Amino acid sequence: MYAIVKTGGKQYKVAPGDKLNVEKIDAEVGSQVELTAICVVDGEKVEADPAKAADTKVTATVLEQFRGEKQLVFKFKKRKNYKKMRGHRQYLTRIQVESVGSAKAE
Repeated sequence: MYAIVKTGGKQYKVAPGDKLNVEKIDAEVGSQVELTAICVVDGEKVEADPAKAADTKVTATVLEQFRGEKQLVFKFKKRKNYKKMRGHRQYLTRIQVESVGSAKAE
């Protein structure tokens, strides 16, 4: 069983036991967070309606809060002597998916 969840403006395919890095979630390390499911696949049954899939609980544990690698932002205009280089490090959260759909809504 796996689900497609939406967090931080992105979508991720998750299954129980998966570890992934998502955009920063305001939660303490070790706490449980609930993610919004938009699609759930359980063997042969596929629930692709986001309104019905949102009833499925996807819980995850926050493992770590950290910053990603530096991404260089370089702006340049030819023949104008304009160059600007900046760096950016995104705040990220590492989570581990604990369960997908453990409490089924009937």
